[in-house]
This record gives sequence, C-alpha cells and structure tokens, in this order.
Amino acid sequence: MRFHFLSPLLLGSLSITPPVASFAPHVPIITTSIRERTSTFQVYARNPAEHHSVEHPKTIDSLKNAISAAALATVLWTAPASFAGASTHFSSFISSQVVASSVANAKEMASGTGSRVNKDPESLLRYGLPIDNKEVRELQKYIESIRLNVSSKRKTAALDDLKKARSIVNTKEAKMTSSCRDANICSSIIQSMKDKMGPLEESLQASTNYLNGSDQEREALDKSYATQDKIQKALTALEEQMVPAGYVTPVPSDYNDLPQLHGRATVEMLLKKPNGESFDIEGTLSKEAKMTMVIDGFAAPVTAGNFIDLVQKGFYNNMDIQRSDGFVVQTGDPKGEAEGYVGTPSKAVGAGKHGERLIPLEIFVKGDKGPFYETTIEDEGRGGQATVLPFSSYGAMGWAREEYEPNSGSSQFFWLLFDSDLTPAGKNVLDGRYPCFGYVVEGADFLRDIKEGDIIVSAKVTDGAEKLVQPK
Repeated sequence: MRFHFLSPLLLGSLSITPPVASFAPHVPIITTSIRERTSTFQVYARNPAEHHSVEHPKTIDSLKNAISAAALATVLWTAPASFAGASTHFSSFISSQVVASSVANAKEMASGTGSRVNKDPESLLRYGLPIDNKEVRELQKYIESIRLNVSSKRKTAALDDLKKARSIVNTKEAKMTSSCRDANICSSIIQSMKDKMGPLEESLQASTNYLNGSDQEREALDKSYATQDKIQKALTALEEQMVPAGYVTPVPSDYNDLPQLHGRATVEMLLKKPNGESFDIEGTLSKEAKMTMVIDGFAAPVTAGNFIDLVQKGFYNNMDIQRSDGFVVQTGDPKGEAEGYVGTPSKAVGAGKHGERLIPLEIFVKGDKGPFYETTIEDEGRGGQATVLPFSSYGAMGWAREEYEPNSGSSQFFWLLFDSDLTPAGKNVLDGRYPCFGYVVEGADFLRDIKEGDIIVSAKVTDGAEKLVQPK
C-alpha cells in the first residue's frame, strides 16, 4: 500500500482527483510535459482509469502558460477541505514571504524563490555545499552564466562572462585556495580551468563568425558547451575542496540509532520495462534507463543515510515503479502489508504499524547550522524561507510521508518532474514540507518515459559508500 498523498486539484469550482493509491503534494490542475515541441495537458478524473492526455501543438503554448498560471494561482490561494477516497488531505500553502532575487546571490539562487529559478542540479549541489568563500561563488556565477548564454546563443554575453571568470581565476586565486583543505590541489584545479578557458574563447569567438542556424555555428557552440562543462566540473572539484576537513552536519543525538550519510554519495539506478519494450525519449529508443543520482548527506544526513542504507541492502532491486503521473515518479513500497522497510526502529521515532523503520522529517533552511526535525517549515513559522536543497530541478528527489505525520517516512521516495510553467518563482509548495535529499545528474530525461510497473533492475552506490555511518 502506498502513502495516500492525494492531490487536491481545482479548475474553477471543479475538483478533480488523481489516482488514490499514490503520492502527490498540493499541485495545480494541469501538468505539462517537458517536451519542446508539444505540450500535454493531463486531467485526472475521479476514476483512476480515466486518465486522459491530449496533445496540442506548440502554437498554443501561450494559452498553456496562461491556464497554468491561473491554475497555480487558484491552488495557492484556495484549498478544498477534503476529497473523496481513502486519502490524506493537503492543507493550503501560502508563502509568508517572497524573497527578491539576485543572480549574484548564492542563497537566493539556490532557493528558487526569486524572479529566476535555478533548475541546474549540479549548480544546486554546488550552492548546497557547506563552504564560505565569496570569490568562488562569484566565479561560479559567471561560469554557470556562460552555459546559459551558450544554450540560448547569446555569444557576446558568453564571451563577456568568460572574461570576468578569467579575471577572477587570475587575480583571486590566493583568496580561493586559502579556503581549501589542500591549497596545492586547488591551485592545480584552478590551473586546469585556466587551460580550458583559451579553447572555450576560441570556439565561442568562432561561433560569432557563422550564420545563425548553420552547421558551423552549431558545431562551434557544441564545442563551447562541452568545454564549459569540463570547466564546470573542475569548479565542483574546487568547491568540494573547500568543505572543512571532517565536516559533519550536526544531527541531534536522538537519531544516532539511524543510518546517517556524512557527506555525499553517488547512486546509479538501472530500470527496464516489464514487457521488454524500449524507453522512448523524443524518438530515441533505449532498452534500459540508466540514471545517476547524487545523494546529499550535507543537506539531509538522516534521510540520505536511510536511502543509501536501503540501496546497500538491495531493498530497491527488482522493485516496480508505483506511480508516474506527470508530476512525480514514485517507488519504495514493498510487496506485502508493510508500507516501508521493516527493520530495527529508532527509539526516538518508533516503528510503523507493520514494523517499518521510520525516519523523522528533516528540513535544512539556508543560514541555519543544521536541519530541524519532526516539523515543517510553516509549522516553524518560517514559510517562504529557502531550503539548502530546493525542489527546483527536474529529477529532484524527495522523501514521501503521510501529510499529517511528519515522522511517517520509511522507504518511499519520489522524483519530482519539475516544470517551471507550473512552479513559478517563489511558489514552490514542496520546499520545507518534504526533504530534498539529492538530484538526478545524469539520465533525468528517462523520467519522461518511466511508467508505473517499470522495474528497477538494480540500484548501486558507486561512490561515497564509506561515508555511510551505521547506527551506534
């Protein structure tokens, strides 16, 4: 049995209910696909079998956006009291404040609460690192801006960003390396970034010499994008070197009898369809779906530790996907009467009704020294504040729980199919209500065609397994 997180959806006075045996937070009435050339309007009838999808050409994207915005506004400002079905109900969520954005401000970029939403999972993970070096954050801003400008063919802007990034690595290297655990390693990383900036400038400059839309322009921009990606990965290595030696996110001793992740780990998950069909991602067919996820024990040490422990135990191997509805993809409900992993419970949290090992709700707000537990951000009177890891990326990973039971999570989790059309800046209703404990950094596109009944062939920890600390 899956947690019943029913999504109260509104269109005027009409309430529409998605499938009952599934999780969904308080969300708009329309979910749209991430496809570039078409938009899918999905409406859920009270009968779970009556799920309809209708394709509309891109020419009505403006209508889609208008309806989406109106729907979201309706959901945010009105909330139905209850819905039919054996489900848990969501109360309305209204942010107590909307933080003004500044692209230069790392805290606000990571929050997704300003006029722009940062949707890049690798960028969000960098901003989530427990470091304090304003020079490297300034460098990060310009390096990431290069990618955005290359993607949108703003070549002159990309060259300007590169010029500013190069100035920082040339003039502020000492200030950056002073924050590193090993200054020599950081100097080597910075030198590798410098070495790649020359070729990046060349390819960007070359792209300006070709006609828009030409094969030559595309080739030059592809080369620029690939080089920028290498610089960005070096930036990640540089920032990871700035995490203080032996740093561990503080967790109350009450939860020492639960697994904890002290740092980050990488998980690879392989999925297949039960009928042998292929995954179809905009015409590209694959027999297997492979996703790589970074699990963050800095932002959510208990939640992340619980997940890595279950992966190590093989808990998710051969488990089916239990929900895929255009808003989330969810799994983690084992066969049998138990609704989660059955194991030794925490004394502080206790066990579920069928012996499930439960974990506390864990929320880490930016600026705090550590997470708070067993309560939501709005219950703390801090609605609208930014969390360290926000639900603002396609493939953001969250821990499922019952609506009114903060400590009811066990093994069920979801990937959010984030769509900025339906989650405007400052209106993310998941942050602070559910812990975000990681992101899909490779293979997120497969989530578009992962359906209910698809099978997780394997889930393996490929890096960081030694950072898992078992209960004392």
